[in-house]
Amino acid sequence: MFTENKELFKIVLVGGIILATLIFYFVFSITRRQQEVMKWKQAQLAAEITTLENERKRIAGDLHDELGPILSAVKLQVNHLEPDDETERVVLEKSSRQIDEVIKRFREISYDLLPNTLVRKGLVKATEEFIEKMNGLHQLHIDFKSEKIQLESGREVNIYRILQEVIHNTIKHARATLLTIEFEVKHNKLYIRTKDDGIGFNYEALKVSDGGLGLLSLQSRVEVLNGKMSVKTAQGLGTTYLIEIPV
Repeated sequence: MFTENKELFKIVLVGGIILATLIFYFVFSITRRQQEVMKWKQAQLAAEITTLENERKRIAGDLHDELGPILSAVKLQVNHLEPDDETERVVLEKSSRQIDEVIKRFREISYDLLPNTLVRKGLVKATEEFIEKMNGLHQLHIDFKSEKIQLESGREVNIYRILQEVIHNTIKHARATLLTIEFEVKHNKLYIRTKDDGIGFNYEALKVSDGGLGLLSLQSRVEVLNGKMSVKTAQGLGTTYLIEIPV
C-alpha cells in the first residue's frame, strides 16, 4: 500500500511539474508576444510621427524659401507702379496691404509648422518664444521655468509638440487663468511639470471618448520618447501633468 501511494505521489508530482512548466511556457510566450506587439506599435507610431514632422519641415521650408520671396517680389513690383489716378492709387495701396497680410500669414503658418528658433537655438528658447506669443493672445498667463537643456533635435521637436498640446488644451478647455510649466533634469531624466488653475476634467472618461484625442496625441509622443506621463485632475481642481523622459 505504501509503495502504491509513493508511486501515485511521484506521478502527481511529475504531472504537476509538467503542468507548471506548460503554464509557465504559455505565460512567457504570451508576455513575449505582447512585448513584441508593443514594440511594433511603438516603432510604427514613431515612424508616423517622424513622417509627419518631416512633412511639416518640408512645407515650412517651401513657404519660407520659395513662396515668401515670390510674394516679396510681387509687393516690390506693386509698390513701384505709378497710378494714373486716385482710383488706381487706392487699388494699389489696398493690394499692397493684402500682400502684407498674406506674407504675415505665411510666416505664421511656417512658424507653427517648425519654428526657426527651435532649429537655431533649441527647445528652451523656442518654448520661451512660443509662450511669450501665447501670453499676448489669450487671457491665460503662462509661467515658464527651466534650466539649460540640450537634446537631440528630434527629441526636442517631440517635446515642443507635447508642450504645444498641453497649452492648447489648457486654453481651449480648462478656463484657467494661470498655467505653470517647469523643466528639470535629474538622474538623466527630463521632468516636465505643468499645472493650471482651471476647472479640471474626468480623465478616465475622456481617455475613452472622442474628446480624448489630445490626450492620445500627448501619450503617443511621450511613448515615442520612451517616457511616462501621469495626469492628476478633478472637476474644479485644475490639471497637473507630470512627464518623465530619459535624456
